[in-house]
Amino acid sequence: MALVGSYAPTGDTLNKVAELVRSSGGCAVIDGGFAVQLEHHGANVKTPLWTALCLTTNPELVTQVHRDYLEAGAQVVLTSSYQATLPGFESHGYTREQGREFLGRSVELAVKARDDFWSEYQERVRKGEVPPGQYSRALVAASIGSYGAYLADGSEYSGDYGPEMTLEKLKEFHRERLLVLADAGPDLIALETIPSYVEAQALVEILEEEDVQVPAWLSCISKDGKNVVRGDSIESCAELVERSNKVVAFGINCTPPSLCEGLISAARKVTSKPIVVYPNRGEEWDAEKKEWISSTGATDDDFVNYIDAWRRAGANLIGGCCQTTPGTVRAIAGALHPRLHLNSCSH
Repeated sequence: MALVGSYAPTGDTLNKVAELVRSSGGCAVIDGGFAVQLEHHGANVKTPLWTALCLTTNPELVTQVHRDYLEAGAQVVLTSSYQATLPGFESHGYTREQGREFLGRSVELAVKARDDFWSEYQERVRKGEVPPGQYSRALVAASIGSYGAYLADGSEYSGDYGPEMTLEKLKEFHRERLLVLADAGPDLIALETIPSYVEAQALVEILEEEDVQVPAWLSCISKDGKNVVRGDSIESCAELVERSNKVVAFGINCTPPSLCEGLISAARKVTSKPIVVYPNRGEEWDAEKKEWISSTGATDDDFVNYIDAWRRAGANLIGGCCQTTPGTVRAIAGALHPRLHLNSCSH
């Protein structure tokens, strides 16, 4: 099993991911799918804003989803901003300033949910209701999806944005949102479901040009187990992260679990940084209906059965993406930290 041991970026802030991995015995738990859990609580996410719609209409549901995953044992919770963009909010009739407020709200809701949960847990420990050490104080990662997520046409699953899309245009699209989220006070930034080297490059360059002080991870999506979906090798994207002082971990997300072991192994050959893996269930996305094709993915038991192989290949943070649930995350936490008995801590 590959551990993060040799990787220790300079500065207390940049050490957050490495310290979490170290304190978790080499592998920490990330949360799971946001949309599926919002739908479980009655939200409508079949709009171009997807989960970001609840930031404008039902923030209490966002808080509840964070709570669900914290109770399941997540040590990193991602904000509901994956598909939240300033032009996206504007297209729904909101001003740019309101859009900035909604982005900031995504971080505020996650931070408050984390802080409230942690305070309540500590109080329960103090009263002797539960033993200490079953939970750690989770980190909040501000989620930033790819340009294709904003388009809401499924193009993050292909990386095909057309010949007119350039590095500079991608930087222009991502820059303001990234800075707004960084300023809102997350522990981390999660650059997610990145389909191409050029979009990864755009995001890394923004972090460096703006001297962003919040550490980031960058995770890519693959369909063939060798390359990101636009055709660039997974190694080239991992090498980009390895060279960056601003990106502290490399990952794979929204990829079928059966493909992840090889991708982790390939990335581990070129980076010493922590590797993040949070696959979907292996289902297919229907962009026209804006839904996952059911009955094609892994069960929670199937999903968890991959974990040992992912750890041996070099994964240091493991969670779930689309269609995974708190049940999936609870199973992951149980597999990684079997002595925690998380069920005894749920309210």
